[in-house]
Amino acid sequence: MRLLGAGSGKTVLTPGAVQDSGIPALHDAPAAVDHAITAHAVSDIAVEGLTLRGFSGAGVYAHTVTGLRLTDVESDGNRVWGIYLRESTALEVTGCRASGSQYGGIALAFCSAAEADIVDCEVTGNAFGVFVDNSSRARVRRVRSHGNAAGVLMLHQTYPGEPEGGVTDCLVADCDLTGNSLAAGGDDPDALGAAGPPMSGIGLAMIGVQRVAVVGNRITGNHPGGPSVMGAAFVVGSSADFGGSASADNTVEWNTISGNTPADVQADESGLRMVNNVIGEPEEAT
Repeated sequence: MRLLGAGSGKTVLTPGAVQDSGIPALHDAPAAVDHAITAHAVSDIAVEGLTLRGFSGAGVYAHTVTGLRLTDVESDGNRVWGIYLRESTALEVTGCRASGSQYGGIALAFCSAAEADIVDCEVTGNAFGVFVDNSSRARVRRVRSHGNAAGVLMLHQTYPGEPEGGVTDCLVADCDLTGNSLAAGGDDPDALGAAGPPMSGIGLAMIGVQRVAVVGNRITGNHPGGPSVMGAAFVVGSSADFGGSASADNTVEWNTISGNTPADVQADESGLRMVNNVIGEPEEAT
């Protein structure tokens, strides 16, 4: 099935009457939210050339889908998630933009074999620009993530009642993760990243991940705008204390990680290979 618009900014979907789509409840969302596009237990879906604006749930919500291709799709100001892909595989998100969501701009959740490509996308104004949540076999390439609390967050954590997770065999390459300074987390249910720990100033965080390659990225100019449980722009750490795992067998090579505060790198070096990176040069004056 193919849903084809005239192009993002030209064909715009906005909320109408809320209808029951039969899809499972959206994670971290209140009841009776609406979504622009939903796909549940189907295969071979293509969506192209649309702007999805102002929905109370997600712009795109896909659950247990095999073969989803999103091209030139813009999620603009959808309340909870921008593009949220859960327990699905064979995923392509190309040339898309996601901004202004409470949690992730583009999120993979519990996709144990995602075989996902997130390529040539832009994410801004979200708690997490790209969120790889208990998902494996994801490739994040040439993504521009700026103005979020965290540019890219990769997390292995257990949640009550949710499937077992893990983040393994992923790639983050040739991305610009810059200027992420929003503050997320806290007890206010309307806050960015509500109910989560405080986060801010993060370019890339890899928590409890294994066999992830980080190659040729630019992680620069990230400065916290509020408190953060992480003390640097690039963080590698364990999630074993909250039901995840240690990070292991990860490679970080040919990246520029500089001009960030309070630090450029905070890394658990156990099982971490870091070579040929430029780290710690000062941010240029503007």
